[in-house]
Amino acid sequence: MHLGVIALALILLAPLVVSEAQQAGKTSRIGFLRIGPPPTAWIDALRQGLRDLGYVEGQNIVIEYGLAQGVAQLPDVAADLARLKVDVIVASGVSSVPAAQSAARTIPVVFVAAIDPVEEEVAASLARPGGNVTGLSVMQAELTGKRLQLLKELLPKLSRIAILVRETSPAAPQYVREAELAARTLGASLQVLSVRQPRDLEKAFDAARGANALLLSEDPVFTAHRTQIAELGLKHRLPTLSGLREVVEAGGLLSYGADLGDLYRRAATYVAKILKGAKPADLPIERPTKFELVVNLKTAKALGLRIPQSLLSRADDVIQ
Repeated sequence: MHLGVIALALILLAPLVVSEAQQAGKTSRIGFLRIGPPPTAWIDALRQGLRDLGYVEGQNIVIEYGLAQGVAQLPDVAADLARLKVDVIVASGVSSVPAAQSAARTIPVVFVAAIDPVEEEVAASLARPGGNVTGLSVMQAELTGKRLQLLKELLPKLSRIAILVRETSPAAPQYVREAELAARTLGASLQVLSVRQPRDLEKAFDAARGANALLLSEDPVFTAHRTQIAELGLKHRLPTLSGLREVVEAGGLLSYGADLGDLYRRAATYVAKILKGAKPADLPIERPTKFELVVNLKTAKALGLRIPQSLLSRADDVIQ
């Protein structure tokens, strides 16, 4: 079993310890499946959402963290969570969804992921998912055009854009299609940088020489290695554009995308309904309702870029 990974996550994320007295009552077990530790803000939002609904760690719920070291390990970690007999699994990130669905066919799964659940055959439809899976679909690829418009505003002479995708990600083809269409609309060419492992990142940035900027696809592997990616962007003087504010907080230049904290708070609602007896098959899959634009001025200065006031005035957060 890969419970060593879960034990490490418990230490990193410091959940509350359940006392023997609390164990005597009804305690629900929630599994959390992801590649690497999630950004703290996401797990805090999930916990807060659960608390708001009356579910408190150490009182009536336990969260078991199954954090894989890579994509290949996800099925085994998901199976470990299933053996722990969790009541529901929160699948975080696109790769966690099929792993959770496959390993826990009788356990409800609530996902927060950049995935088209119908196209990827995770759900029959958004309104009535069927099966044991429901949740919140980010579908970040649809926002690619907006991101590239922001990039054009920042770099008027934009002519070549690199996009970084993980080769085996089920969402990669959609990202590339959307990016190609948006790039053509802006009169720019697109260079696809496909990596299999984190160790390929350095080589990918080397191959991006000549690109004006790099668009980062939404992927849990890239989120886990966001600091390395931001550092490579600075090293290669390549502005990095993402859908996640966490990448900008790590040193990326600009992000525009769904407010993930809001999505994890909303995921708590699904978990609560399932713990009360609702079936995932009957809970419609929802989409983001809150989006945010984040700019890192420190990174812009390091890259020698001036952020237009028209863009700064629309930013939800500016990192100095």
